[in-house]
Amino acid sequence: MTWGVLLMAYGSARGREDVLRYYTHIRHGHTPTEAQLQDLLSRYDAIGGVSPLFAITEREGQALQQELDTRHGSGAFRVYLGMKHSSPFIAEAVRQMAHDGIKQAVGLVLAPHYSKMSVGTYMAEAEEAQSTLGPFEFRPILSWGTNAGLVEILSHRIEELRGRFSEAERKNLPIIFSAHSLPERILRENDPYPRELKATGDLVAARLGTTHYTFSWQSAGRTREPWMGPDILDKLTMMRQDGFRQAIICPCGFVSDHLEVLYDLDIQAQEHARTLGMHIERTPSLNDDPAFISLLADLVEAKAR
Repeated sequence: MTWGVLLMAYGSARGREDVLRYYTHIRHGHTPTEAQLQDLLSRYDAIGGVSPLFAITEREGQALQQELDTRHGSGAFRVYLGMKHSSPFIAEAVRQMAHDGIKQAVGLVLAPHYSKMSVGTYMAEAEEAQSTLGPFEFRPILSWGTNAGLVEILSHRIEELRGRFSEAERKNLPIIFSAHSLPERILRENDPYPRELKATGDLVAARLGTTHYTFSWQSAGRTREPWMGPDILDKLTMMRQDGFRQAIICPCGFVSDHLEVLYDLDIQAQEHARTLGMHIERTPSLNDDPAFISLLADLVEAKAR
C-alpha cells in the first residue's frame, strides 16, 4: 500500500497580482489597508518582485519524491504539497490523496519547531480535512528541531561562514539563533516553541564546541498584542552596546528562502548592522540541499515505520 506524504508549507503569493489575495488570507479574510498593501509590495520589490518560497517548496517536494523513490522504489511513497495560504491548500491536498486511494499518510511541516500557533494549525487543518473522508490513518511529525541531521547541516553552514570573517573577528564571533516571533501569550500557555528553538541552538553550539551564542526573534506580526523578543534588530543593538562588532545569524527556525529571510535579515538587519558598524553574515537556507532532502526522507521513513 502506498504511503502518502503531506508536505506542508506557509505558501506565498504567485506574483504581484496575487499579493492582495495572499495578504487578505493571512489576515483571516480582513483586507489590508492601502498603506499596509503598499508596504508589503515594497518589501517584495526589494527582493526581486516575488517571494521564491513556493518555487522552492515545489523543488523540495519533487526532490523528496525522488529520494523516497530511490530508497524504496516507485509507488511506496507519494508526496503531496499542501500550503497554508496559497493553492494547493492543505485541505485540497488531503482530498487529492483520498481521491488517489491513499489510506495512510505522514504529515510533515517544513518548520522544525512546534507551536500550537504554527505547526499545530497545519496539522489541525489536515486532520479536519481527512476526518470527513472515511477511514484514513494520519501520522503527524510535530517537531524535528533536535534531529541529528539538522544539527549537522546547521553546524556545517556556520563553520563555512567563519571563513568570511577576519582572523581578528573570529576570536570574538558570537552566533545568534533566530526564529519567527509569535505572540507573547504562548509563554503563559507553556507552549514548547521557545524551548525547542533553544534545544536546536544548544545542540548546534555543542557540536561546534562553543558557548558563545544567543537567541533572538524576528519578523513579528503587526498586531496590537505584544510579540516575543528581543527582535533581531534590538539584539544587534544590544550586542553592539556590549562591545561586539561581528556576529553570525543562523535563522534555524526557517528552512527556505522567503520574505522573512531575504528582506528581514538580508536587507533590514544588514542595513541596521551597517549603521552600528557591525559585520554580520547569515547562514544559507536549507532549500532543496540534498542533505536536507535526505533528512526529510529519514523523518518520513521513521514515522511510516
